[in-house]
Amino acid sequence: MSAKRSGRTRSPRSAPTTDERTARRRFVAVSFLFWLPLGLTIAPLVLLFTERGMTLVAVAGFFAAHALTAAALELPTGGLSDVIGRRPVLAAAGLLNLAALTLLGLGTAAWVLTLGMVLMGAARALSSGPAESWYVDTVQAQSGPDAELRAGLARGSAASSAALAVGTLLGGALPWLLGLVPGLGTDLRTYTSGLVLLLSVPALLGVVVELVFVLYVLGSLPEPSRAQATPRGVLRGVPATIADGLRLGTRDVLIRRILLSAGAAGTALATIELLTPGRAAELTGAADSGAVLFAGLASAGFVCSALGSHLAPFVARLAGSGERAVLTGLAAGATGLLLLGATVTSSGAVPVALAAGGYGLVYLGLGAAGPSESELLHRRVGASGRATALSVQSLSLQLVGAAAGLAVGVLPAGPLPWLLGAVALLVGALLWTRGAAPADEPRERRPAVEAASPASLAG
Repeated sequence: MSAKRSGRTRSPRSAPTTDERTARRRFVAVSFLFWLPLGLTIAPLVLLFTERGMTLVAVAGFFAAHALTAAALELPTGGLSDVIGRRPVLAAAGLLNLAALTLLGLGTAAWVLTLGMVLMGAARALSSGPAESWYVDTVQAQSGPDAELRAGLARGSAASSAALAVGTLLGGALPWLLGLVPGLGTDLRTYTSGLVLLLSVPALLGVVVELVFVLYVLGSLPEPSRAQATPRGVLRGVPATIADGLRLGTRDVLIRRILLSAGAAGTALATIELLTPGRAAELTGAADSGAVLFAGLASAGFVCSALGSHLAPFVARLAGSGERAVLTGLAAGATGLLLLGATVTSSGAVPVALAAGGYGLVYLGLGAAGPSESELLHRRVGASGRATALSVQSLSLQLVGAAAGLAVGVLPAGPLPWLLGAVALLVGALLWTRGAAPADEPRERRPAVEAASPASLAG
């Protein structure tokens, strides 16, 4: 799509072309580097907050600030990526995460920790879509709109899950390992006036990784210059792009199924993430040992998700289509939640083994479904709205998951809360039992900001 200005036709400067294999490798690297620092904080963050003297109410408020910020900025940041480009938005996400992890690692006051969580939420919204959109733009620029996408999307998803698994284990083990060094914890407190604790180390290590991530994004994800994207044009273009994103589910049956399936996945994840820590504590008999068990389970879940993503192309071939692969993955996740619900009141080795298998099956199924859903989405959405579409999908998962979390919290203990997640995934799977409507050519909206043609994008 050429750009017109002052009656003269101009073409944006093209970046050096990147072949598909290089683009895939860079997409995998970016996915891993972005999620590794966040994985480092999963195990120690709540403990770090409490070590700083924060109450559980305050900790809940920190996480609420993160969630609300991410939800509020999800669509605007997706539209921003479609208007000004993938690389600057992704680099901004890395810089915000760098600042957030610094504040969380060194902050001692509630307002500082709240600001850190707000910045992390903003970074999460900014990161929702640009890397994947860059990869799809690059591959389609090289091989056309019918280029094979699923394998690369699967590897990127697997890399994200692997980063979370590695980060969770490392973030949980590092403070403990450093604590074995005599006097190290006391020395850190003394020489930093209490700013650095052993529990701060994973977050501060994440700062270093974030710096590497930003430099890698700026140096390895070239795309055409968008010099014509003026501030005034951006202000016009982003709302229009958001409006198009919100209309996606109303004009296309397949996209509506993808969005509803994202909501079902959000319900399942909220269920398992809210209920598993308490169940782990029940199994071990103490909160501390339950936290250790939960960290191990969370890491195992990410490994299963990575495995499911890696197997997504095979599942699609075995099932016969991407739609049936999604059905298979969601049905497998529902089966896992049913196993967790059926064993919640039982004890003994067999029920525990079934529960552990069910836990892994949830993440394996969702991991296998994700890349096929993403490929189907990219087949229906053009480059001018690609990141926005991914943001709408992410927002559906977050909002429905948040509502499901509230429902799980008020349901009586026992199988019923687990059943809620299982039913949601079963309903999501049933959406894919009917064949999809024939795919239309993605409709490119001429944005208010003149943008580069997808054919000129490079990776």
